[in-house]
Amino acid sequence: MQKLLTATALTAVLASSAMAEGIKEFNIGILGGENAQDRLASNECFRAKIEEALGVPVKLFTPADYDGVIQGLLGGSLDYAWLGASAYAKIYLTNPEAVEVKLTKQNTDGSTGYYSIGFARADSGIKTMDDAKGKVFAFADPNSTSGYLVPGAELTEKYGKLEDYFKEVKMSGGHEQTIVGVANGDFDAGVAWADGLGNWEDGYNSGAFRKAADAGLVDMNNLVEIWRSKIIPEGPMVVRKALPQDVKDQVTQLTADLWETDKECAYAVAAGEAKDFVPVKHEDYLGIIAARKLQEGM
Repeated sequence: MQKLLTATALTAVLASSAMAEGIKEFNIGILGGENAQDRLASNECFRAKIEEALGVPVKLFTPADYDGVIQGLLGGSLDYAWLGASAYAKIYLTNPEAVEVKLTKQNTDGSTGYYSIGFARADSGIKTMDDAKGKVFAFADPNSTSGYLVPGAELTEKYGKLEDYFKEVKMSGGHEQTIVGVANGDFDAGVAWADGLGNWEDGYNSGAFRKAADAGLVDMNNLVEIWRSKIIPEGPMVVRKALPQDVKDQVTQLTADLWETDKECAYAVAAGEAKDFVPVKHEDYLGIIAARKLQEGM
């Protein structure tokens, strides 16, 4: 009983402190890439921890596409999100004062990058991107770094206009949709993201393939890697800049400590095995911002 009273009293103090700062709720946006139900399940432990720390209701939002999270952060209806570098670039180019870059995922080998991985069914006869010529090819989302911006630019540089190189270019809606779509034969090939570490049959250590494999959506042995991009800077975890400083600090510290305090929750948030969530800065994304600016003709 004493413990219950102490916890209740502590929650009340935290709540009154947060409320005094003008925060009545805290909203987390989750990018597309897997179905909404799985996104909610993967991040529920994280949501609960932030709610306990801030003492105000914390909600998860899973818009249908990347732009839903982008617009939520720009409009102030979302307070926090783990973005891809391209999504961050769009926010920054629209309003440099909207969000602050805080943390990113550090891989098991200490690196903070990942790859866009081109893949096809193992029984398709497609072993390289050259073999994918004249086939139906899937990207994830126009605002995805590894699902469109980077592979689109690299493949265009090598093969020319992609609509001419492939039979058809499609947007699947997310990484999970691309992976399942290729596995089911809806697309001949596509791209999704992975840290590129560990074993292909596991879906690598972390990323969209690992999430899909862990969820039992695909058997990685039925898929084959056909292409890999240059390394991409891991996307930033951002907070809305207008939030009170103590709120930003609490959320950032809780996230930074997650691998130490709750490894299972950290695994779910990180989409697989990782080492830590570590500080990152705006300057780490200048290359992606420049690429996005070029893409949009700004």
